[in-house]
Amino acid sequence: MPASGAHQPAQRRVAGALLIAGPAIFLLGELISAAAWTDPAYSYTHHFISNLGVHGPSTLFGQYMYSPLAWVMNTGFFLFGITILAGVATLRDLSGRRRWATLIPASLLTFGGVLLGLYPGSGEALNNGTGEYHSMGAFAGFIGGNVLAIVLGHRRQRIGISARMGRALITVGVIGLISMVLYLGMIVAAGDNPIGIIGLIERGAVHPFLIGLLCAGASLWKRKPTDEPLAPTAIAGKTA
Repeated sequence: MPASGAHQPAQRRVAGALLIAGPAIFLLGELISAAAWTDPAYSYTHHFISNLGVHGPSTLFGQYMYSPLAWVMNTGFFLFGITILAGVATLRDLSGRRRWATLIPASLLTFGGVLLGLYPGSGEALNNGTGEYHSMGAFAGFIGGNVLAIVLGHRRQRIGISARMGRALITVGVIGLISMVLYLGMIVAAGDNPIGIIGLIERGAVHPFLIGLLCAGASLWKRKPTDEPLAPTAIAGKTA
């Protein structure tokens, strides 16, 4: 059942704040842990994102891993999806199939983030079997996050964002899914010697949907009560 008119602005702002916080947790965790990795310097273009969660020293796919603040990245992995799921669950005017269409990919994203945080992707993890959980988490995150962006873009009238923002969410979701396929193809083709821009390709599957969700959250946060779309019952009353 949709929230009452009196509760909609507060509910919208809570949802917006959570959708801002989730991507911010990930991006700040990535930035802080990357800044602490100085010998040699961490590269957003070359290194895998998961390397930031491996304290090491370790080696995997030809990349040396030593992240002094690995716990920061792993905390970010664990929390960002949970926060985004909470934001999606708080969105107003989503019920029945519409609600499940958003909750399922958001839950998949959360599941992926939790696995990434609990099972760092080190060389040792590949040998002891926990690397499979890490890989499962990565692709659950890729798929869940990008599909969520596309679904929210299609539901933009229901959740109260502009047509422009809706198109942007769909676009970043499509870009992310294409990047994911390209990333997987590069991993399979290159094996233990991925090309130098593998980190950039991987970020193409993650950063666009994170930024898209953050911007959507900011739009919800800033929207004034007078900008709220009229409910169907209100429209019917005005035309009666």
